[in-house]
Amino acid sequence: MIFKDSRVYDVLKWIALIFLPAIATLWFTVAKIWGLPYIAEITGTLVAIDTFIGALIGISNIQYNALKEGEKDE
Repeated sequence: MIFKDSRVYDVLKWIALIFLPAIATLWFTVAKIWGLPYIAEITGTLVAIDTFIGALIGISNIQYNALKEGEKDE
């Protein structure tokens, strides 16, 4: 598993599911309203980071489920 500590997993899951999408949406909206620079660049970077964390969480979840299945078979 990538994340052996469930606390790290839970925090990263919260970041990926709640925080990063919210901050990307906030930046996109506020930057458009106020004419702030680098709208696409910052929003795209936040979404890319979010996608990367989500992929790591997904891999960890798959590994965890496979480990649990292996324990059931024994």
